[in-house]
Amino acid sequence: MEAIRRKRKQRLYLALLGIISLFIGIQFFNQPLAGKPITGAIEAPKEVRAILERSCYGCHSNEQKLNWLERTAPVSWIVNKDVNRAREVLNFSEWGKYSPAEHEGKMYAILNMLKAGKMPLPAYTLLHPTAKISKKDIAVINAYTLSLSRKDTTANSSFAHPEAIPTISEERFSVSPNGIKYTDAFKNWKVISMSTLFDHSIRVIFGNEIAVKAIEEENFHPWPKGSLVVKAVWEQTEGPDGEIRAGKFINAQFMVKDAEQYKNTEGWGFAKFSGQQLIPTGKTALFAQQSCISCHRQLAESTGYLFDVPLKVNRKELISKIIRNE
Repeated sequence: MEAIRRKRKQRLYLALLGIISLFIGIQFFNQPLAGKPITGAIEAPKEVRAILERSCYGCHSNEQKLNWLERTAPVSWIVNKDVNRAREVLNFSEWGKYSPAEHEGKMYAILNMLKAGKMPLPAYTLLHPTAKISKKDIAVINAYTLSLSRKDTTANSSFAHPEAIPTISEERFSVSPNGIKYTDAFKNWKVISMSTLFDHSIRVIFGNEIAVKAIEEENFHPWPKGSLVVKAVWEQTEGPDGEIRAGKFINAQFMVKDAEQYKNTEGWGFAKFSGQQLIPTGKTALFAQQSCISCHRQLAESTGYLFDVPLKVNRKELISKIIRNE
């Protein structure tokens, strides 16, 4: 009996020695996170910067303050990957590289994430409890973000009707850096959803036949290849009677489903065409990886990474229920 106990102890010691040896060995393959220079900090009120520095800079900047566990393999491998990906999406240490429009767009994206409770990540706040976001923090970010686009609506009261979506000849259609070509065919598609947003916009979402059928059949896990959704965006304006209406046309946002072509953005190709000249967003094809998909990945996974998707379009069950009630 004693011999059996000794053998068990020996096996336990050998197992522990093996684990320790493996742990020490993988440290030789542990490369520190690559440092980057700070090229331009965000210009915002002190209380806004304090929240961002406390809760966002740990991943979304070049100023990481990692503890010993985060610098130790294998945890460091996960941390380094997350930080590098976060920097690609948003880097506060390179804020000066973004345009004013991008500043506004990224702040709205941040606000969306905070309100949805998606950021900071739970795993990050577990190791950094002070990074947790409070309702007061969200209110501060909300007020600052709204101030970036707040306009005097009375100045635009002349927009009694929506400004038309630009109409241009097909040979002049713009092309996004990732190859998505603008088309005005969506004007004749079915409207699958409408919404307003706190950035003072009104949005109408159109879907092609493939997308509409996918919604009717609730077949969007994943969405079928060829699904095409277009979101047309107008500014909100207030008429003399106080009614909120669509005014100036802002942009048309395209999402094209092709799992093979757009592997890095969950199978969706993104494009945005702005203003009457339909100017495409992005300098390179990487723009969608660096901006669009981050919000869609965090906030719309349950609907196949597409916002504003109704459960049904002309839902038959609902129509029959209404008839029965009559």
